Amino acid sequence: KVPLCVDSSNFDIVVAGLKCTQGKCIVNSISLKEGEEDFINKAKLIKRFGAAVVVMAFDEDGQATSSEDKVRICTRSFRVLVDQIGFEPNDIIFDPNILTIGTGMEEHNEYAINFIAATRIIKKNLPGCRISGGLSNLSFSFRGMERIREAMHSVFLYHAISGGVNITLTLYINLHKFVQTHLYDYDTTSHLLCIALIILHTYVHTYVLWDTLLVLRWQNAQIIKNGIDKYVIEDTKECQENTEKYPRALNVIERPLMKGMSIVIKSARVMKKAVGYLIPIMEEEKRARLKEMEINGMECNRFAGTVVIATVKGDVHDIGKNIVAVVLGCNNYRVIDLGVMTPCEKILQTAVENNADIIGLSGLITPSLSEMIHVAKEMERLEMKIPLLIGGATTSRTHTAVKISPRYSQPTIHVLDASKSVVVISSLLNEDVRMEYLEDIREEYEDVRTDHYDSLLERNNLLQAFAEAMHEIVRTTLWPYSSSESLEAGDLHKIKYQGIRPAPGYPSQPDHTEKLTMWEVMGVSESIGTKLTESLAMDPPASVSGLYFANENAKYFAVGKIDEDQV
Repeated sequence: KVPLCVDSSNFDIVVAGLKCTQGKCIVNSISLKEGEEDFINKAKLIKRFGAAVVVMAFDEDGQATSSEDKVRICTRSFRVLVDQIGFEPNDIIFDPNILTIGTGMEEHNEYAINFIAATRIIKKNLPGCRISGGLSNLSFSFRGMERIREAMHSVFLYHAISGGVNITLTLYINLHKFVQTHLYDYDTTSHLLCIALIILHTYVHTYVLWDTLLVLRWQNAQIIKNGIDKYVIEDTKECQENTEKYPRALNVIERPLMKGMSIVIKSARVMKKAVGYLIPIMEEEKRARLKEMEINGMECNRFAGTVVIATVKGDVHDIGKNIVAVVLGCNNYRVIDLGVMTPCEKILQTAVENNADIIGLSGLITPSLSEMIHVAKEMERLEMKIPLLIGGATTSRTHTAVKISPRYSQPTIHVLDASKSVVVISSLLNEDVRMEYLEDIREEYEDVRTDHYDSLLERNNLLQAFAEAMHEIVRTTLWPYSSSESLEAGDLHKIKYQGIRPAPGYPSQPDHTEKLTMWEVMGVSESIGTKLTESLAMDPPASVSGLYFANENAKYFAVGKIDEDQV
């Protein structure tokens, strides 16, 4: 008997889940991100349902990264919950944000240590509360290297648990004896990573982004301390000087660097350093092109268009967005970069004030998808006409076609990566090709939507199809009251066979309590193991039940609500 965790970034879904669940639940999660009033309203509703709650270390200014901010936000949340709402401290679970280390960015180096330091203070100063965290975030930079990730998690948990962490979701491996006997103090991310590598008796891959492949330079664990960007300038320079293969410095970003980023998300420092090396060269190339156009009497507009780009509200990730901004800038677009955690209102207001040609939304985490849908709805409500581009690791063509595009009547297009952004935008702003391009996108997205819904129907209707097949066997073989039946699939959908098969819960048989009689008469639980819950749902839920009526005059009909005047 364990509590059910109702987990959604959409609070309406959380409430719906609480209404359908018995016993004590855990709600994941709420925070001060939308302000104290919103926080209090949600917390009161959760308390009314008797649930515990996960509280994230977010406030109106964003996600806490330092130990001081984690403690400050959690303390503020605790005082509101306990002093103002009367929440039981034991029902409060703080998530002080386990953030990603090993990204190559110096400002991320202390993230693991900050979490553990904050945990100790929170547990000491806020008695009764519990501490949780999403452990997989810690090693997100090493996706695909599961052994390294497991070792990192073990080293981290060794210290986090002793610091007061109660709950994590993780694959945990036994700590190596070396850690148990020697690792009691550590002061940097580098130390943590090195220990993880020592546990594995392995080497770390130092990724260098190069041409269409990644050159793997095998280095020992000490490289982690020195930084994984050791060769990036030399390799980038070598690419850039190969003008036959890369005529423009921008081509180095669009080809080898982008291909590397698509595989190695942890190469933030590598990409940052490489792009930093290339930017002055690209700016010089741009000035030379403009000067050449002036000499030849060619028209050279200062900008090819204006693009407002932002990471949406609730999301602090910006690597991909920054690369897009660089690529567009090098292609003569005016880029207004609003940064991260950008509210919808600010994005749309900036676009209107600057007469933007394009709005670009970026996001890495799942809640960003809902925020992007919100932005699309607002653009439709305001009757905007600006094309909307969607990008980021968590986004997809299918989600854009199915969930975002239908909310906005203007062009809404998923951009796979930065290297595709110029092609998409230039196609949208070029009147000669715009209509043909949009028609192609419309047809492509319609196919995506059709495939998506067909897939859902295929999964959801599998049981119904099986029930239909069983009904046919009963009609033609077991009871054979319709042995000569020969119907096409369309005739079956139109119920042209003799008899009917109503099911509890549907309009023709709305009373679920009839299942009790069915289960008793047929001994369902004993014969096939399918049971009824207290609410008369079937367990396992992937089950179908119903009645077969053979009479040729049997028809489906629905019964409306019976009011007092009919009794």
